[in-house]
Amino acid sequence: MNDDDRALCAVTAGLLRASAMLAAWGLALSSIAGLVLALTGRSLPSVSWAAYAAVALMGLLERYLALRLRLDAGTYEALAQGTVSSLGSLDGTLERLGLRRAADEARPLADRVLLARQLMQRHGIAVTAQTVMFALALALQEGR
Repeated sequence: MNDDDRALCAVTAGLLRASAMLAAWGLALSSIAGLVLALTGRSLPSVSWAAYAAVALMGLLERYLALRLRLDAGTYEALAQGTVSSLGSLDGTLERLGLRRAADEARPLADRVLLARQLMQRHGIAVTAQTVMFALALALQEGR
């Protein structure tokens, strides 16, 4: 890897680590929704109950995406620091761990960075959907 590739990996790792704030927000929404359902679920209007349940269920997807982002951030950081020396070495390790299927050709770094950014965008969409559903649940709960 050259210096430009290492810089790209370092910046990508930083970008992915920044998404941890969204992950914390998504976890908080899921936790609060789960607590509301556990403590007051029977007394909630059915529409409000369904909205809280949707927030909690979306939290499962959000947690998966947050885990992937954290793994990717660590991977890009390792590439930037030279702990993982090449993309071929990374691919071989991921294959041995069962996290990647064997591919005929190596994917360029630019494509990998694009996919990481798309993963971050999907995570943002999931957290936004959770936030909207949580706000809807609160509004419906107050409308009793």
